[in-house]
Amino acid sequence: MTTRINPSILAADFANLEHELGRIATADLVHVDVMDNHFVPNLTIGRPVVERIAQVSPIPLDVHLMIEDPDRWAPGYAEAGAASVTFHVESANDPVAIARRLREIGARAGVALKPGTPVEPFLDVLDEFDQVLVMTVEPGFGGQAFMPETMPKLSRVAAAVRERGLDVWLQVDGGITVDTLGIALEAGADTFVAGSAVFKGDPAEQIADLRAAASAHVHVRNHPAGTDRLDG
Repeated sequence: MTTRINPSILAADFANLEHELGRIATADLVHVDVMDNHFVPNLTIGRPVVERIAQVSPIPLDVHLMIEDPDRWAPGYAEAGAASVTFHVESANDPVAIARRLREIGARAGVALKPGTPVEPFLDVLDEFDQVLVMTVEPGFGGQAFMPETMPKLSRVAAAVRERGLDVWLQVDGGITVDTLGIALEAGADTFVAGSAVFKGDPAEQIADLRAAASAHVHVRNHPAGTDRLDG
């Protein structure tokens, strides 16, 4: 199982973003939160800044749109250089059409769900998406506590992906630490967004710790107690 660590620059120093990006060069993608102060009660950055980040980032951009009217705005972020663009179903008029347009441009298409949004209406169209983001906090602000009550929903998505043999990344975002990562991984997550947990200290060390935690949980799951055998 491949796991990915995507640090969120929401917790980074916005006055020194290029420097901050260099500090997370060992991650898989950089998670870029775009908020419009309408869909969520916070305001961050827009397309011009994302386009510039894409030009200087050592790793691909995983853009998370917490905005109104992604039908209109999401394609622009793919055109700006994002490798992956995730939008919220709660503000989308036609999620499948958005995803298809993002793919046409060349970006991975992701769909995000708030903690209270059911996933069942989207299980039949999972093949239209490259990523499903199950929010493990209410979107809008960093530093919130992980919500374990979102794990049954993640498990349902993971089961549907396995049953249909789909190549869909399952992402979690919110309160991800070396402690909560294992909970989400057990429920089916393979892509982990961490902001405060990465930028609170040395980012490279924090990323390494998250990778080690993921590897340890994968090993335990694949080799339950008593099943390891010595070669020969």
